[in-house]
Amino acid sequence: MMIKPIFLPVFLLLTLGACAGSQTNTTGLASDNDPYEGFNRQMFAFNMSLDRNVLKPVARGYLSVPVPVRNSVRNLRNNLISPVTLSNDALQGSWSRAGITASRLVINSTIGILGLFDPATALGLPRHTEDFGQTLGVYGVSEGMYIYLPLLGPAPPRDMGGLIIDTAFNPITYMGDNRLEGSVLSFSVGGVDARANSLGVIDEIERSSVDFYASVRSLYRQNRKSEIANGDTDLDDLPDLGDLDEF
Repeated sequence: MMIKPIFLPVFLLLTLGACAGSQTNTTGLASDNDPYEGFNRQMFAFNMSLDRNVLKPVARGYLSVPVPVRNSVRNLRNNLISPVTLSNDALQGSWSRAGITASRLVINSTIGILGLFDPATALGLPRHTEDFGQTLGVYGVSEGMYIYLPLLGPAPPRDMGGLIIDTAFNPITYMGDNRLEGSVLSFSVGGVDARANSLGVIDEIERSSVDFYASVRSLYRQNRKSEIANGDTDLDDLPDLGDLDEF
């Protein structure tokens, strides 16, 4: 998969989305299976520089957009990408969760005016997300060695493969003249919105980390473990970073 520069905001967000895990216990898992740590640390520093100089300023500017408008943009995008969650609910055999996702899609596409609003949540149908990397994890596929790529961020083989598969199930991929344009639209909107909603929390995690790279590596793994188990783990409560996993 060729990564174009226009993907920059969202791929930086994937890097920072790793911080969605617990802020404690940042050793342990982090010390395992990182054979290319030297390269990974260089790419981490590169991505953090791009975040400081590109993504954060854009995210701060996006906060000037009225809240109702930002909420509607987020709701619309969440509704459009719900087939990704629905397909993975089904692949995991989580039929009750698949029913919730399908019901949300119908309700928000009709009563919610094509997804601009989210009445399904008010009706007791809370939103959740699934991806193919999680599905592989449910069936016992291991993460593989830790790899950190420029622009993309944490990209162990299981989750990288899952990202590619999920793109095929994402309706936004097929908007525009080609799939690249659709992917750019989905990733850019989701990435900027998520970064805008997580500015303070991520900055605090960075300030409180002795080794930010090691913290991100461990937090990424803990977060993925929690997602695969649908939150049924012994990890501490995860901080609310908005929709960091929504692109």
